[in-house]
Amino acid sequence: MSDVLCNTKYLQLKKTAAKNGGDWVYAHRPNAKNVVVILPMTADEILFITEERPPLQAEGRGKYCIGLPAGLVGDERAGESVEDAIRAELKEEAGLAAEEIKIAAYNVASSAGCVSETCTLAIAKIKDKTIVSLPVDDGGVIVERTWVKKSEVKDWLKKKEAEGYVLTAQMLACLYYGEECEI
Repeated sequence: MSDVLCNTKYLQLKKTAAKNGGDWVYAHRPNAKNVVVILPMTADEILFITEERPPLQAEGRGKYCIGLPAGLVGDERAGESVEDAIRAELKEEAGLAAEEIKIAAYNVASSAGCVSETCTLAIAKIKDKTIVSLPVDDGGVIVERTWVKKSEVKDWLKKKEAEGYVLTAQMLACLYYGEECEI
């Protein structure tokens, strides 16, 4: 049981009873049933998204973060399945179509003490990097798309982190599964 403290179109601030008898306050997405995060991979490259995220900037954590194509399930397309959302977000944010998609993990929480949101991690096999649809910038959030050779990913991410970029937990989790999920 929870109470809504603040309600906006895409986010609620809620409270529930904590084990110690106090209140536990957390964020909740009222209009989405899930989140999808997609690792687009060719035989030898991975596509990363560089984003500007206002919460990270507002708190001085970093101007940019490195993530992957991702999005809410069912927020704009009623009755949308996880698989439909994966294909739609890959096309919208990367302009790509996948030859094959494999779900790597369900119900992954990035900050379970702060947000009720969980996500589904997917690996997308990209055979042809030809853009099938002009990708969106998601309201100015996405500033760059970068293909990185798989053999250079760890060094590239370390370099970006040293330059002050924030690395998303979902992206790192997808990389973990990407090494294990050969598709």
